[in-house]
Amino acid sequence: MDNVSIPEVINAAGKLTALGGSAQVRQVASAQADAASRNLDLTAYRQAAAAYIADLTGADAACVTTGAAAGLAISVAAVLTGTDPARIRALPQVSGPNAVALQAGHAVNFGADITQMIRLGGGMPQLVGSTNAVSSALLDATLEGGNFAAYVHVISHHCVQENMTPFTDAITLCRAHGVPVIVDAAAEEDLNRYVDAGADLVTYSGGKAIAGPTSGFIVGRGDLIAGCEAQYEGIARTMKVGKEQIAGLLAALALYTSRDEAAVNAKLADTNARLLAGLADLDPLKAELRQDEAGRELWRVALSGSFDAHALVSHLAAGDLTCGIQPIRTRNHSLDQGLVLLDPRELKGEHIGL
Repeated sequence: MDNVSIPEVINAAGKLTALGGSAQVRQVASAQADAASRNLDLTAYRQAAAAYIADLTGADAACVTTGAAAGLAISVAAVLTGTDPARIRALPQVSGPNAVALQAGHAVNFGADITQMIRLGGGMPQLVGSTNAVSSALLDATLEGGNFAAYVHVISHHCVQENMTPFTDAITLCRAHGVPVIVDAAAEEDLNRYVDAGADLVTYSGGKAIAGPTSGFIVGRGDLIAGCEAQYEGIARTMKVGKEQIAGLLAALALYTSRDEAAVNAKLADTNARLLAGLADLDPLKAELRQDEAGRELWRVALSGSFDAHALVSHLAAGDLTCGIQPIRTRNHSLDQGLVLLDPRELKGEHIGL
């Protein structure tokens, strides 16, 4: 950052792509710097890293990507083409069934439309049900009456959380109809759950819960992962992952899978407690704990009350560098409901009380 001048922000928004995902610890940054100074056979390095990730997650195989969104496009492409070179080169226009089922409440925008990621891989999204209602019976009937190449299930706070077909039901229905299941688990913390439950392909972000660089990976069935890897001679060429990303991802995964989860949770709880204490007497603000929208065991401080939430967010984001006040970014997914959320995961001790 020596050649450009922008203020560092205080991140109370969480692990968001717009804020660079996660601030990396020394070991992860050092691994990237070390890789940057070396010449490597990139394909061999990527595939060796994938084998390590597969072993770590208990999956048949894995494929390293630039992120979860790239992983979704690559996964759809793999289902449509397998390892057939001619079909890989024909994407995104490929013959044969290309319909991809997606619950209407899962057709989210995470910075881009998820339906566009499906189309990028050659799929044609077909929304099932209504935005606020997709019953298991309706999904069953849709799969029965169609010729689907895949079903995509999105695990995200962006999704409608109520009245959707649950993941376990979707797996059962797709198995009955012979439809491969692709799970977008970008920000998820559990690296085993979805594969263990029967998903065919699962795409993760390396830069969110895992706290690595901008990166990601797909885990799942060996034959479909072979199709994912083959996309690096097709659409994935535009998403190629660098040696620095791979090295940083591996270092972050090693730390993530050996972490003391109780200690991590205790630190987050302490941060939340300090936030609540600092905000206790600030009328008209009301501060309380609120669980993650997607049901993860993650708690944030929610601010509500008789104040202009949009104005507060704008004021905090502006900062005042003349007074030494850094911009503060909050979590604003519920802003229209008058809620401002403070996420503890990227906050540092010195940020509390500013």
